[in-house]
Amino acid sequence: MSALKIKKGDKVVILSGKDKGKSGEVTRSIPRESKVVVSGVNMITRHRKPSQTSPQGGLDRVEAPLHVSNVAIADPKTGQATRVRFETKDGKKVRVAVKSGETLDG
Repeated sequence: MSALKIKKGDKVVILSGKDKGKSGEVTRSIPRESKVVVSGVNMITRHRKPSQTSPQGGLDRVEAPLHVSNVAIADPKTGQATRVRFETKDGKKVRVAVKSGETLDG
């Protein structure tokens, strides 16, 4: 199991699927399944029956997880999709955007 190169709070660009080209922030990372949840992207509709908690019932719109291979980090300079590599700076392992060379962590 390798470390995911995408973390919670990262700005990402969607590379494939119905939301291709859209971008958003990662709200949740699921490393065990290699998936991420991106805010406002890959919305699905859940039909809810009326219950004690929601007596009205109705339709809930929620974000579904996307596979990590379908998203890429948005470059901090340009906002375009970029790959990520790990480098050691001052004895610390940091993520670096391949296109611009900008560090993504601290």
